[in-house]
Amino acid sequence: MINSEKFTKFTQKKKSGEKKVLISIPLLILTLILFVLFNNDTNNSIWLVLMIMFGLITLAVFAMGMSEFIKVKKSFKTEVLQEMFKTLIPDVEYHPDMGLSESEVYSSEFLKHADRFHSEDYLAGSIEDVRFYSSDLRLEERHVQHTKNGTRVYYVTYFLGRVFRFDFNKEFTGNLQVLETGSPYSRRKFEKVKMESIDFNKKFKIFAEEEITAFYILTPDIMEAIFNLERRNPGRISMSFLGDHLYVAINNNRDTFELKMFRNVDESVIEEFKQDLLVIKDFIVSLKLNNKLFKKN
Repeated sequence: MINSEKFTKFTQKKKSGEKKVLISIPLLILTLILFVLFNNDTNNSIWLVLMIMFGLITLAVFAMGMSEFIKVKKSFKTEVLQEMFKTLIPDVEYHPDMGLSESEVYSSEFLKHADRFHSEDYLAGSIEDVRFYSSDLRLEERHVQHTKNGTRVYYVTYFLGRVFRFDFNKEFTGNLQVLETGSPYSRRKFEKVKMESIDFNKKFKIFAEEEITAFYILTPDIMEAIFNLERRNPGRISMSFLGDHLYVAINNNRDTFELKMFRNVDESVIEEFKQDLLVIKDFIVSLKLNNKLFKKN
C-alpha cells in the first residue's frame, strides 16, 4: 500500500531527528548540574563560560532534532497518509492543517464553547452514498488563579479527540442527543428520556425534544450498535441527531494520525492509522446510515 522506498526515507529522517534529541537530553542535564555546582565559584569563571557555550550548543542540537521530527510528521501526512487514505476511500479529501470550523463543531449542540479552539486533520468524503466530515479537536478552558504572588492564568483541556458529521437523507421530527456524559448545550426544549433498556439508560443519557423521536430512532438494534461502537472506541461518546445530520464526538484524549517520537514506524503503526480512518465506515455501517431506516414517508 505504501511505497517501500518512501517509507524507508521517512524512517531514516525520523531516526535522525530522534538521535539528536536523544543525545542532547543527557548533555543538557549534565550542563545544568555542572552550572549549579560551579556557579558560586568565582575562580572558575572560564569554566562557567565554557559550560554556558556547551549548553547553548547542546540546546541547538536539541532544537534541530525537534525541528527535524516535526517536519517529518508533517510531510508523512501529506506524502504518505494522503496516498494511503485514497486507496481506502477513493474520493476522500485529507487536509492535515485544516479542520472543522467552530460554527460547525458547535452546531452539534453537545460541546460547550472553548476559550481556545484548535481543529486539524480534516477529512471529507463519502462511503456508501453517506457524506462525512471529521477532524481532530482540542478545546481548552481558561482558568484564573489568584495567589499571594499575583494572578496566574492557565488553560485546561476538556476535550481532546475527534468530531464527525454524517449527512444522509433522513428527516427527524424533533431532535435527539445520546450522551455518555454531560448535557446538551442548546436552547432547545430537550427532555430527558428513559429507554426500555436498563443497561442503555445506565450507560447513556438520552435527551429529546419529542419522546417519540427517541423511540423511533433508538430501536433495539441501534442501541446495541451504539453499545458496540462505544466498546470499540474507548473514550466518552456523544451523538446528536439534528435534522438530516448526525454529529458524533469521541473524547478519548488522543491526537490521531500523529507519528510518535521513539516509536518505530512499522506495519503496526500503519494499521493503526488505517483503523483510525475506517472508524468512519464503522459508524456508517453499524448505525445503518446507508439505508432508509429512518426515512419518513
